[in-house]
Amino acid sequence: MVLAPPAAEACDRVDAASAIDAPTAQAMAPALKALADPLRLRMLSMLAASPTGEACACDLAELADVSQPTVSHHLKVLRDAGVVASERRGTWVHYRVEPGMRPVVAALVDGLRAARVDADPSWSRGQGDRELVDVDAKLSHVARRIADATPDLSGDAVLRIVRESYASLARSSRISSHLLVLTERFARQRIADVLRDRTAGVPHVLFVCVQNAGRSQLAAALVEQRSGGAVVARSAGSMPAAEVHPEVRSLIDELGVDGDPFPKPLTDDAVRAADVVVTMGCGDVCPIIPGVRYEDWQVGDPALASPDGVRAIRDDIARRVDRLLAELSPAS
Repeated sequence: MVLAPPAAEACDRVDAASAIDAPTAQAMAPALKALADPLRLRMLSMLAASPTGEACACDLAELADVSQPTVSHHLKVLRDAGVVASERRGTWVHYRVEPGMRPVVAALVDGLRAARVDADPSWSRGQGDRELVDVDAKLSHVARRIADATPDLSGDAVLRIVRESYASLARSSRISSHLLVLTERFARQRIADVLRDRTAGVPHVLFVCVQNAGRSQLAAALVEQRSGGAVVARSAGSMPAAEVHPEVRSLIDELGVDGDPFPKPLTDDAVRAADVVVTMGCGDVCPIIPGVRYEDWQVGDPALASPDGVRAIRDDIARRVDRLLAELSPAS
C-alpha cells in the first residue's frame, strides 16, 4: 500500500508591501554602514559627550593608536554618509554630529548597547510583555482615586488625562506590568501642571531633551537635591526612551532624591506651568508660551559617553543648575 505524501502546510503569508521600499532602504544603508565600526562609534561618543557638541580632529585621533590618515578616513566615511559635519578653523578641522542625526545615533547606539552589552539575560525583551491588555477598568479606578484628591478638576477631565498618560507611556515602555504605576505618577504630575497658579508658589523649571533619559533627568534631580524644595523641577523628552540610561540612574541614586525616574513625553501643560524651560539638544520642539523664559544649554549627551564622560557631563550640568538656582531662589 502506497501512502500519499502529506499535504504541504500553508505558511502565513506576509504582504511584501509592509517592508520599506527599495529607494528608502538604499538611502538609509550608507549611514548604517558608516556606524558599523568600533572606532567610528567611539568618535561619535566623544562628539556627543563634548559640552560644545564638537571636537577637533586632533582630539579624535587620541582615541586609538592609529595613523592620522586612518583617522581622516574614518571621519570622511562618517561625513560622506551624512552622520557628521565638519568645519575648518585655521589648521584644524572640527567635527560635530549632524543635528538631524543626533537622536537617530543616540537611539540606535543606546538601544544596541542595552540589548547587547547591558542586557540581563534573564530579562526577556520580547513582545510578550508588551502586549496591551484591556486595562480600561484599572485606568478608571486610578482616575477615580486621583479625582477624589483633585476637586478642582472634573472626573471626566481626570479620566482623559489618565488615559492619555497611559497611551503615551505605552509607546516606549518595555514592561507593561509597570505601566499603571507610572501612569498614575505621570497623570498626577500633569494635573498639578494644569492646576498650577503661576502667580503663587515656588518657581518651576522644565528640562527638555530628546529621550528624557540622560541630561534632562540629571538636571531635574540636581535642582531637586540642591534647592531643597525651593524650586520644582520637571523633565520631559521630545522622543522619550524606554528607560533612563543606567549610568545616569546611578548618578541620580547618588544624589539621594526621592522617586524612581522614568522618561516622559513633553506636554504643552508642562511648558505652560514652567517659569523657565531649558532645552538640551532637542531643537525647536517646545511650544512658545508667553511669559515663559527659555534657555538652551549646550551640554554633552550621556547616551554615547563613557562612565567618566557621564560624570563630566553631570558636573557641567551641576554648575549650570547652581547658576540658575541663584537667580530663581537665592536662599537655596
